[in-house]
Amino acid sequence: MWKYVSVAEMVAIEREADASGWTYAKMMEWAGKGLAEVVHQIYYPSGERTVLGLIGSGNNGGDTLVALSLLAQWGWHASAYLVRPRPEDDPLVARLKQAGGRCYQAVDDPDYRVFKAQLAAHRVILDGVLGTGVRLPLKKEVAEVLALARQTLANLKDTHVVAVDCPSGVDCDSGQAAPECIPAELTVTMAAAKRGLFQFPAYNLVGDLRFVGIGLGVEAPYPAAWHAITRFVPDKDWVCQVLPPRPLDAHKGTFGTALVVAGSLNYTGAALLAGEAAYRSGAGLVTLAIPEPLHAPLAGRFPEATWILLPEDEGVISEHAARVIWENLGRATALLIGPGFGLKATTGKFISSLLKGKQVARPGMGLIPSAESGNQGEEAPLLPPLVIDADALKLLAQIPGWFRQIPGSAVLTPHPGEMSVLSGLSTKEIQANRLEIAERYAREWGHVVVLKGAFTVVAAPDGQTAIIPVASPALARAGSGDVLAGLIVGLRAQGVEPFPAAVAGAWIHAQAGLRAAKSLGSTASVLAGDILRGVLDVMRELV
Repeated sequence: MWKYVSVAEMVAIEREADASGWTYAKMMEWAGKGLAEVVHQIYYPSGERTVLGLIGSGNNGGDTLVALSLLAQWGWHASAYLVRPRPEDDPLVARLKQAGGRCYQAVDDPDYRVFKAQLAAHRVILDGVLGTGVRLPLKKEVAEVLALARQTLANLKDTHVVAVDCPSGVDCDSGQAAPECIPAELTVTMAAAKRGLFQFPAYNLVGDLRFVGIGLGVEAPYPAAWHAITRFVPDKDWVCQVLPPRPLDAHKGTFGTALVVAGSLNYTGAALLAGEAAYRSGAGLVTLAIPEPLHAPLAGRFPEATWILLPEDEGVISEHAARVIWENLGRATALLIGPGFGLKATTGKFISSLLKGKQVARPGMGLIPSAESGNQGEEAPLLPPLVIDADALKLLAQIPGWFRQIPGSAVLTPHPGEMSVLSGLSTKEIQANRLEIAERYAREWGHVVVLKGAFTVVAAPDGQTAIIPVASPALARAGSGDVLAGLIVGLRAQGVEPFPAAVAGAWIHAQAGLRAAKSLGSTASVLAGDILRGVLDVMRELV
């Protein structure tokens, strides 16, 4: 995983590291070496062995010069073009020349003839002009050079642009970008994920994203400013560590039972998608609790499931279904409610009945009705850990103090429209400030909030926050959320704690959407079932 930072937070981390003896020069050496290794690994085998660095006056220019020197030593024809002046005695420029590289300067090239020629002569371009501290709009002289580079590169074929830390001209806090910004094929960012790179329009300019270190945690301890950051971007290794072990002597009970309460006549497939996803994430048994009329069309499609048939009212779950759920909790180790519910009042009364009365949380064990519950002698059993999705969220919002009536281990999975109903904010307000909104309500409600959408935000009540590094229209499809909810409840059923289960489920879901789009050759053609099949490919690499 990689920390997710603002520009000010990254500055504080580097400043503290430097004060502790891990100097900026050492950080630059690490960053440049990491950059060189990524470029060499990706492009050298394909024969792209000419590289030109566009060099600014700051640390990004220094990182790029270190990388160019190393690439020159490794057999590349490496050149630098100093867009902005550097000190005459700059040891990094001297080092590049000693390694056999060439150096050109904008001050010696007033008509940019050399600049355009060098862009055309090199297959890999390292954009190291501006770093994370940029402020928009750009100064005229820099904007002119970047605009010329953008125009020239757009007319060149088979040229690969690699942004150093960020594309020059991107605001790494807001995600805004100068019109002169050069689109990158690949961005190699240092030490941590910069917040602006996961916002639009900047994300459209980043290309593929790679991370490299600056020596922290390897040759130097992480500073206190690093440990203070509670936001992060999960990766494959992080998700692998979250998934529970699968011992050879396991039985289905080892991996828990996911109880999925879902469906209505208008949304028959939601239960199927959620149930299959729960199995694909590793649950040992999945039980579908559905309105009785759905059983015949679904049972033949899903022979691996067991079934609970619920009282229904005109094809939706009836308010009288809570007793049936209580009677069939059995070995359920996690409970999902909501996919395909619809918004009929009787289903809302079902949710209210399921959570009836004042209830007391027992750590890891759901809820116990108190003596004040008003159940008239009928004691409802403990509810297993909850995942609440889709229409159940809108119905839940109608219950006064709803967030105090559900277990503290609940995972809520709203899209922006559902988040609007829960919070009372407009979708515009939510989308404009997704990170802080998710964090605020996770704290206030005391539950994990999975705010779906481009760069899904997963926020925990204790302040931990994960940002899923995927934005793809492949995931913008009816039923996609049912698959996500099923993945999360499957992980919860296996005993994974709420926050890591939500993060891992969201990461797997996003990667599965990318796999589905790649397999079909189009994001427009992806169905929720294709995302579900993509889960197979993702899980194959994780377990």
